Amino acid sequence: MIHVYLDDFRACPPGFVLARNLEECLLLLQEYEVDVLSLDYDLGWGFPNGLEVVRAMISLRAYPKRIFLHTSSDAGRKHMYEMLYQQKPDHVALVNGPVPPELLMELAHPAKE
Repeated sequence: MIHVYLDDFRACPPGFVLARNLEECLLLLQEYEVDVLSLDYDLGWGFPNGLEVVRAMISLRAYPKRIFLHTSSDAGRKHMYEMLYQQKPDHVALVNGPVPPELLMELAHPAKE
């Protein structure tokens, strides 16, 4: 199981796999079991944004277990949250904000079994 961080600019937190664009994010969602997906909205001038990623996820029915929205775009966060809230399966957890620091720490340093 992997954790995916979609962002065109920010550094990827430890414990996550970085996706810089829509195509990389969708490939990871389709090829791997994804626990945490953290989404940005603005993905570079002229490139598909986070809302387009959400639309593609819904169309493909490719969902992670948990979705967080780390974008600094208030309007983008609102649109992504509303669309996901209406369309996601019940088993998918949706948080209207970034991954909390405690969870970031847990994902960066998973417990050894």
